[in-house]
Amino acid sequence: MQHSIHIQRFLCPQCGSLELVRDEEMGEIVCSKCGLVVLEDMLNRSPEWRAFTVEEERSKRRAGAPIRYSHFDKGLSTVIRVDKDAFGRPLSSKAKRQMWRLRRWQIRSRIRSSDYRNLMRAMNELQRLSEKLHIPSSVQEMAAVLYRKALSLDLIRGRSIAAIVAAALYAACRFTKTPKTLKEVVEASLRDRDEVAGAYRLLIRTLQMKMPIHDPLDYVSKIAYEAGISGEVQGLAVKILREAKRKRITMGKDPMGVASAVLYIACQLMGKNVTQKEIADASGVTEVTIRNRKKELMKKLNLISDSRSELEVV
Repeated sequence: MQHSIHIQRFLCPQCGSLELVRDEEMGEIVCSKCGLVVLEDMLNRSPEWRAFTVEEERSKRRAGAPIRYSHFDKGLSTVIRVDKDAFGRPLSSKAKRQMWRLRRWQIRSRIRSSDYRNLMRAMNELQRLSEKLHIPSSVQEMAAVLYRKALSLDLIRGRSIAAIVAAALYAACRFTKTPKTLKEVVEASLRDRDEVAGAYRLLIRTLQMKMPIHDPLDYVSKIAYEAGISGEVQGLAVKILREAKRKRITMGKDPMGVASAVLYIACQLMGKNVTQKEIADASGVTEVTIRNRKKELMKKLNLISDSRSELEVV
C-alpha cells in the first residue's frame, strides 16, 4: 500500500523531483516522476499492536520492555553511567565525579527501603529455584506476583523469605498444573518440608486460593522420561489411567503413586523389563505404594496375572 506523502527531505538524484512517495508495505521511497527507488529497506517504526478505540490505544501504548514481576524492580530500574554520555563520548573529570555521587545516592536510596531489600533477596531466590527446577517463565511470574501479595499483606514478618518463596512457587505450579511436587520444591529450596508446607497453607488460606486437584495424567510422561520408558508404553498407561478415572478409582489417591502404578502395569502388559524400584526411583514414591496401587487397579479393572507373570485384560 502506497501513501502519496511528499518527502521534502529527499531529492530524486535522477530527475531532481521533490514528489517522492513512501511505500510502507515495501519499505521504500519512490520518485513519482521517474519511478526511481530513492531509499529502500526502511524500518517500520510503528507499533506491532493495533487499537480500535482511544482507551485501547492508551492501554497498549508503552516504551521499552514489558514489566517483569520476577525482577525486584519490575525491570524498570535506572542505571547511571559514569564514564560516557548518551552519545558515547567520554565525560570530563568533573562530570564523572558528579555522576559517581548521583549513582552512590541512587543506590543508597534504593537499599534504604526494607521492602526493596526483601524483594531483592526473594527474587534472587525465586530465580535460583526456577532455574534448578526448570520452571516456565509464566509460572515464575505468577509466583513473583503471589510473593508480592504476601509481602503487601505483611505475611513475611517473622518468617523465612526462602520458605515463602518456595511456597509461592509451589502454589503457582499447582495452580497452573505444572507437574512439580512439594518434595521437589523442598529439595531445591534451602528450608525443610514442614516450614515450606506451613508457608504454603498460610499463603493459600490468606489469599483465598482454590487449588485444582492434581491429575495423575500430568505425571505419566514425567515419570516415563525419568525411567526411560518408551512412548508406546506411555500410551497404554494413559488408556489404563483414563479407564480408572472413569470408574473413579483414582479419587483420594496420591497422583504420583497412581501414575507410577499404571506405568508399571503397562510395562508388564507389554513385556518390558522395568522393575518397581526403577519406577519408584523415577517418581519419588516407595515400592510399597506402587504395589498397593497396582493391586487395587488390577482388582477393580479386572486385570489378572498369568503363569508367566504378565498381565492380561479380561
